[in-house]
Amino acid sequence: MSEPVLVEQRGAVLWITINREERRNALNEEVVRTIDAAIVQAGAPGSAVRAIVLTGAGDKAFCAGADLAKGVKGFAFAVDYSRPQHYIVDLFKRLQECKLPVIARVNGHVMAGGFGILCACDMAIGADDIRIGTTESKIGMTPMMILPYMLRILPPRKLQEMCITGEQFSAQDALDWGVLSYVVPRAELDTKLDWLLSRIIDKSPTAIRLGKQAFNAMRDMSLRESLEYAQAMVPVMSSTQDAKEGMAAFQEKRAPNFTGT
Repeated sequence: MSEPVLVEQRGAVLWITINREERRNALNEEVVRTIDAAIVQAGAPGSAVRAIVLTGAGDKAFCAGADLAKGVKGFAFAVDYSRPQHYIVDLFKRLQECKLPVIARVNGHVMAGGFGILCACDMAIGADDIRIGTTESKIGMTPMMILPYMLRILPPRKLQEMCITGEQFSAQDALDWGVLSYVVPRAELDTKLDWLLSRIIDKSPTAIRLGKQAFNAMRDMSLRESLEYAQAMVPVMSSTQDAKEGMAAFQEKRAPNFTGT
């Protein structure tokens, strides 16, 4: 039996691939916890990883959401009262706290919980023939677990329509709504992904780490709070070795050698 999630480091990029093509890369507890563990591994001290790519196997689905097959172990809607927090919430919090850029390579259709994972990534590149949707209303549910991230990304009226009707939308819709960063013909998906990664992995890991922290903190603050936070963070950032190296490289007209410190 093949592994449900493939984890492979390719240079400075960690690839995480949901490997359940026969189940449209649906989620169960093992899949979610394996993705969570891989993100922890990528951000561990001493790791050479500069970015994470999250994708699905094949070309039919990025992720179809929860595995709804009868008798599936770790059924996504099951409640375990001995655990204070659902495993999908663990993953969303991990993505929120991850200091590395996480890029969704949207190789196929995205539904339900898979759509929540897409919204939780920092950037996303999609093939132009994919479809997206939150189909929970068709089985008597609402996309409760993924709403917090969808509310941060989608226009409210479009999100409400999506949740109520359960209908699917196009890649162009997702681009227009800011869900996808780029939409390209399927044959150009990996070329565009490589282009984006090349613009990330040569930048300061420290600047990215502190920048993501500030981004996530500020969007939960009032304007006044965010301005106070920003001015406190400037001397913190300027004191890092990467900032000093970046300034020296600029003045000396050479490429910087960032160490992530």
